[in-house]
Amino acid sequence: METTLILLKPDALHRGLAGRILTRFEEKGLQMVGLKLMTMTQEIAAQHYAEHVERPFYKGLVEFMTCSPIMAIALRGPGAVAVSRSLMGKTFGNEADPGTIRGDFGNSRSYNLIHGSDSPESAERELGIFFPEGTEDWTPITAPWLWDTE
Repeated sequence: METTLILLKPDALHRGLAGRILTRFEEKGLQMVGLKLMTMTQEIAAQHYAEHVERPFYKGLVEFMTCSPIMAIALRGPGAVAVSRSLMGKTFGNEADPGTIRGDFGNSRSYNLIHGSDSPESAERELGIFFPEGTEDWTPITAPWLWDTE
C-alpha cells in the first residue's frame, strides 16, 4: 500500500472541479485518508517547492499557489503514486490525453489544476508538509473487492 499527496490547485477550486476530480480517484479505488481545505502559506510553499527555488517560474508559482485556497488530499491504495499520476495526465492540459483529469478539464500551460507526488519518497516528504498530524488509518469495507490484497 502507498499513500500519496494530491493538491487541487486554486484554479481547480475556482472552477468548481474539486468534487469531480476527487470522484475520479475514488472511482478508481483509491481511499481518502486525509482531506484539508487550506490556504498555502509562503512557508509551506517554500518547503513544498524547495527544489524549484532557482527556476524562473518559482516566484509566479508561489504567488499562484498562495493566492486562494487549495485542497490537500491524501490517497491510499496499491501503487497510489503511479495510479494517481496516470489519472492526472501530462503536466500541460493542452498536451494531456482525453480521459485524464488534465486532458478533460485543462487547456493551459500555466494552470494545470492538480499536483501529485511523483514518487513514494516525494509522497512521504510532501505528506509530512501538508499532514504533519498524520492521516487516518482505516480500511474500507470494499477493500477486498478493490485491491486484491487477500
